[in-house]
Amino acid sequence: MRTPHLALLSLLLISAPAFAQRDGGSDRQNHGQPPSHAQQPAHNQKPPSRGPAAYRGKPQPVGPERKFSDQPGHPNVPHVDGNKWVGHDTGRNDPRYHLDHPWEHGQFTGGFGPSHRWRIAGGGPSRFWFNGWYWSVAPADIGYCGGWLWNSDEIIIYQDPDHIGWYLAYNVRLGTYIHVMFMGT
Repeated sequence: MRTPHLALLSLLLISAPAFAQRDGGSDRQNHGQPPSHAQQPAHNQKPPSRGPAAYRGKPQPVGPERKFSDQPGHPNVPHVDGNKWVGHDTGRNDPRYHLDHPWEHGQFTGGFGPSHRWRIAGGGPSRFWFNGWYWSVAPADIGYCGGWLWNSDEIIIYQDPDHIGWYLAYNVRLGTYIHVMFMGT
């Protein structure tokens, strides 16, 4: 009688790591293939409807001012729908992403696009890291990364064609993206 109990206990101990790796939450979704390329430069070269002082250094509100949910079931934050970057449309003159000293910490050379996936290893919006590289979320985008897991989410980095000094970090789990600055190694 003791042998079956030991066998069952051994089986449970062997399978425990598999259960620990399960997603465990409904927010773990498969958003299909990540975008194959970064957003093309926006044709709209107007700044957002509110003036520069309204957003400089502050998160952009998600609410009646700006809707990102382009279809039922899509998130109300910047996201990617196929190869369309929903919400990346304000162009080069958007004061929320103006930097007086672009690339002041150097430029990221670790690789771009879906063939280069990185797992966030720790931190938070003000400073997070992976693979020895440090990053910071744009102040205007802090309100868009509330659901990010800063110690485990997988992200893909894209070059931002409109905002000099910024990159786009695409969250594979959520299908959303934010503007991030490379802070060096």
